[in-house]
Amino acid sequence: MSLNKIALLLMAGTVSGAGMAAQAQEAILTAVPQQLTAWVENYNPMNATTVLPTVQDFMYEPLVVFNAIKGGEANYRLATSYAYSDDQLALTFTMRDGVTWSDGTPLTAKDVAFTFNLVKTHPALDLRAVWPGLESVEAIDDKTVRFTYKQVNAGLIYQIVQTYVVPEHVWAGVADPLTFTNPDPVGSGPLTQIRRFTPQEYVQCRNPNYWDAAELEVDCMRMPQVSNNDQVLSMAANGELDWFGSFLPDIERTYLSGDPDHRGYWFPAGSPVYFSLNMQSEDPGLNEAFNKVEFRRAFSMAMDRQAMVDIAGYGYPTANEYASGLGQAYDVWNNAEVEAEYGHFAHFDIDAAKALLADTGFSDTNGDGFLETPSGAPIAFEIIVPNGWTDWVNTVQLAVEGLTEIGINAAMATPESPAWTDALISGKYQVAINSVTTGVSPHFFLDLSLHSRHIGQNRFASARYVNPALDAALDGFNTTTDEAAQRQAMSEILGLIAADMPLINVFNNPLWYEYNTSRFTGFFNADNPVARPVVYAGVPERLLHLLALSPVN
Repeated sequence: MSLNKIALLLMAGTVSGAGMAAQAQEAILTAVPQQLTAWVENYNPMNATTVLPTVQDFMYEPLVVFNAIKGGEANYRLATSYAYSDDQLALTFTMRDGVTWSDGTPLTAKDVAFTFNLVKTHPALDLRAVWPGLESVEAIDDKTVRFTYKQVNAGLIYQIVQTYVVPEHVWAGVADPLTFTNPDPVGSGPLTQIRRFTPQEYVQCRNPNYWDAAELEVDCMRMPQVSNNDQVLSMAANGELDWFGSFLPDIERTYLSGDPDHRGYWFPAGSPVYFSLNMQSEDPGLNEAFNKVEFRRAFSMAMDRQAMVDIAGYGYPTANEYASGLGQAYDVWNNAEVEAEYGHFAHFDIDAAKALLADTGFSDTNGDGFLETPSGAPIAFEIIVPNGWTDWVNTVQLAVEGLTEIGINAAMATPESPAWTDALISGKYQVAINSVTTGVSPHFFLDLSLHSRHIGQNRFASARYVNPALDAALDGFNTTTDEAAQRQAMSEILGLIAADMPLINVFNNPLWYEYNTSRFTGFFNADNPVARPVVYAGVPERLLHLLALSPVN
C-alpha cells in the first residue's frame, strides 16, 4: 500500500519523537461529516442525537450495504448472504467467517441476536423501527441468525441492516444502554481507534483486527469541528479538506477555481426537503390551525419554491411541486390523476392562499395584522432551522416572507443541529424545516416521514401525523414483491398524501458532496458513479467509498 506523508501538525503538542515520525507516514484523510459548534464524545451507535457522525458504518459495520444508485445491489459486509423462507416470514443471514471485534473477540451471529433483543428491550434504541415488524430474532449457531417476521414485509431488510451490531461481551454489562456513551468502543468497522478527541477535533484510526484490511488504505480520518457552511468554504478554499458535503455558493468560482485539477463535486438527486407543522402541538391555536388541511394548503401556496431553489440554493436543488411530495427523481411512480386534482396546492399563489384561509374562517379578529383561527385563537410560531445551514436558513427566511404576506405570524429560530434533531424527535417544537433520507423506491422516505409508528423514533416523522388509512396503505406496499401490485399500492399512498398534504414539500436537495484529490484518489463522481458519495451519516454506501480511496504517492 502506498502511503501519503501527511504530518499531523495539530497533534504535535501531544505526540513526540518517534510517535510523530510514525504518524507522518500515515494516510490521514480530513473530512467534515457534520456541522456543529462542538463535538460530544459519544460512540453509541444506537444514539439518535449526540452520537459522533463516524460511529455508524466506520466504527460499526453493517451486515449488508444495499447500493441505492444500483437499484439496491447487495454489498455483503459482516454477512455473506441472506435468504427468505418460502413463505417469506423468515429472513436468515449467514455471517462472514473470521470476523472479529477490534479487541480480537470473534464476532458471531450471537452478537447479532443479542443486539436486536437489546433493542427490543429498550424501544428507544430502535432507530430503524424494526421491532414492530418482527416476531423474534435468534442465533441458530455462530454463523446463522434468523429474523422471524410477523407478516410479509419486503422492505424491512433495509432497516434491519442499518441496525448496527454491538458486541455482547461488552454491552451485556451496560446498565443503561440509552445513556451509555460507549467510552471505550469495541467495534467491527474499518476505523475503531480514537487517537485524539477534543470538542474541536477528533481523529479516528484503523481497526487493528479489521477483516477487510487489505482493501483499507486510509489509516485515519480527522474530523475538525466546523459550525457552518462559511467555515467549510474557507477550509475547502484553502485546500484543507479531502471529503465533505456542504452547500457552497457559486461553487465553480468559490471552490473549483482555486485548484481545478484536484477539486471536484457531484450533486446526485437527494432528499426531499419539507416544512413540518407539529400536529400534536401543545398550543391550542396552533393545534387547531395545523390540523386543518386548508391551513396546510395555504401554507404550501405561500412557498415560493423556485425562489428557494434559485436564491437560497443557488440553483442546485430541484423544486418539488408535487402535492404528494413525490419529487422528480421518482416521477415514474407518479399518480397523474391525483396531481391533476391537488397539484395546484403545491404551486406558489399568494392570492389563492389568502382566499382559502378566508373561506375557511381564518381572519384578523384583533386588528394586529395577523390572522387568528376560526375559533379566535392566535397563530404565532417559530420555524426552527439548524444554525449555520445557510441554504436552509435562507429558505426559511423566504418562507417567513411568504407566510407574512398571507397574514401568518411566523419567525425563524436557529438552534444547534443536535438540539434541532432532539426537538423534532420529542415534538417540542412548532414548525421546522426538515428532510428525509431516500431509498430504492419512494416508499422508503414516505414511510419514514409519514407512518405513525415512527413518531418519537426518528426526526423524519416530525409532523407527528396520524392517519390509519395511510398507515395501512404504507404497510400494504411491502406485503408483496410483485411490481404491478406495488405500483397500484403506491398510487393509493400518493392519493392519500396529496389529499391531506401532511408535509409542505418545497424542493429536493442534491446530495451535497465535494472532494479534493491532492492527497487521495478514488473519489466517486459523475464519471465514476459507484454509489451515493456523501460522507455524512445515514448513507451506508459511504463505507464503500472509504474503502475505494487511496493515498497519493
